[in-house]
Amino acid sequence: MNKWDVFPVWGRILRGRKPFLAIEITDKCPLSCPGCYAFAPGHRGSGEEPVPLTDLKGDDLIEGVMELVRYHRPIHISVVGGEPLVRYRELSVLLPRLEELGIEVQMVTSAVRPIPAAWAKLSNLQLSVSVDGLPEEHDVRRAPATYERILKHIVGHRVTIHCTITESIPVRSDYLDRFSRFWSERPEVSRIWFSLYTPQEGEESEQRLTPETRLAATEKLEALKNEFPKVHMPPNAIEQYLNPPESPEECIFAELTTSYSPDLHSLITPCQLGGRPVCSECGCFGAIGFGSVGKLKIAGVQLGDIFFTSLKIGKRFRRNGAGPVSLAPMLD
Repeated sequence: MNKWDVFPVWGRILRGRKPFLAIEITDKCPLSCPGCYAFAPGHRGSGEEPVPLTDLKGDDLIEGVMELVRYHRPIHISVVGGEPLVRYRELSVLLPRLEELGIEVQMVTSAVRPIPAAWAKLSNLQLSVSVDGLPEEHDVRRAPATYERILKHIVGHRVTIHCTITESIPVRSDYLDRFSRFWSERPEVSRIWFSLYTPQEGEESEQRLTPETRLAATEKLEALKNEFPKVHMPPNAIEQYLNPPESPEECIFAELTTSYSPDLHSLITPCQLGGRPVCSECGCFGAIGFGSVGKLKIAGVQLGDIFFTSLKIGKRFRRNGAGPVSLAPMLD
């Protein structure tokens, strides 16, 4: 998203609509990754374990997603999981329908199984493949989605490689340089994204960054951006990593996105991460990206100020009964 994308977003906000939708398409996943937020305690609710929900499939899933689209009328959908490729059959029906509606889709996947070749022809689909470091670390953390499988399954597609930096990654060495070089040389890779691990309140884990590592990581990212053109960093990103929003209410990404659990009914709050994220340590690429856009200006006014003022107007508009209160169909 850049500052010129603000106008279609702005119109929806003023009518009390959130323009971005995130859907956990399934809670099934063959991986057991350390630090996965989708299976973290409190992700759906306040309990110590994720609340079990109905995991839809087949026509129930397809029509359920389309019902959400008719209601919310998003301009962008993030498809996450679990592992979305578990539902590749349903997605092979849904993705062309969303393309017809002009809705952009970003799918976050481990690439643990083959990606349908037909998806490469979809103009609206962005594939984001999660890779946790170089093979010696990644293949342990994310088995069975090993480097061998990823390299095999992304052939013929254009993908974004997304790496989450945790405390275990040696950011002060040339480790991330070697990672960036490896993926930059792959013809299937269009961009490389880096997030910083976002912990939950009270979390004590090997993933959580110390303040010193966080600072070192931002310095390394600045250097990587200058050396590797495929390493994508929004303007002002380093500032955002060092000074993330202090609460979900101050996060543009959280405020503009509605997130659904696999039952397509239960909401995930306060943001896509769910639970009780430590906002002062947020390194979510979405939050950082939107925060960076919020610092850009049009006619001397920061876009963040425009967004938050528009949100207040939209909420008032909705309270007065003129917002998205009906399931008026988007399709004939």
